[in-house]
Amino acid sequence: MSDASLPNSLSVPGEAGMGDYWALLKPRVMSLVVFTALVGLAAAPVHVHPFIAFVAVLCIAVGGGASGALNMWWDADIDALMRRTRGRPVPSGRVQPEEAMALGLALSGFAVMLLGLATNWLAAGLLAFTIFFYAVVYTMWLKRRTPQNIVIGGLAGALPPLVGWVAATGSFAWAPVLMVALVFMWTPPHFWALALFVRGTTGWRRSRC
Repeated sequence: MSDASLPNSLSVPGEAGMGDYWALLKPRVMSLVVFTALVGLAAAPVHVHPFIAFVAVLCIAVGGGASGALNMWWDADIDALMRRTRGRPVPSGRVQPEEAMALGLALSGFAVMLLGLATNWLAAGLLAFTIFFYAVVYTMWLKRRTPQNIVIGGLAGALPPLVGWVAATGSFAWAPVLMVALVFMWTPPHFWALALFVRGTTGWRRSRC
């Protein structure tokens, strides 16, 4: 995030509500994360106690939300440029950037630790890698450097079924890898279609999802 451009691009701070903090987690993206994680967990050839399954999916969902909060913190300056994103909590001034960062980091730590304690540390490590890949590799590194950012960065959104499977079994297998590949191949066309839709919008070349 460019600190120099931040004061000029963000709106005057307003009062944040619970809905603004919820929006930081990108709930629509979280819903896909929950669905694919559930598929991976349900497809695992082992019995998982319903409560443990619930905790595992919750942790994966919270990890996805944490990634979204870190993404909104870092991208506040470019989000302010495009009509579709300028109303988000940080560029609109309702949530301060440091609040979004703190929320993202806190939820990341909570989700990874709880998943490790509830299931296994391999699953927790995969969740930590997923958060890191989305927040650092995609958001901070790829997004402003190459138009192919969504192709490579799509891996982060494709990993939840593998995390769900490993949370249930404690090991890797080909079935969840194929699920990851399916979601990975679906991601670029989805975002390219969105890019075409907003192509004429101010700031679209610099701003992505």
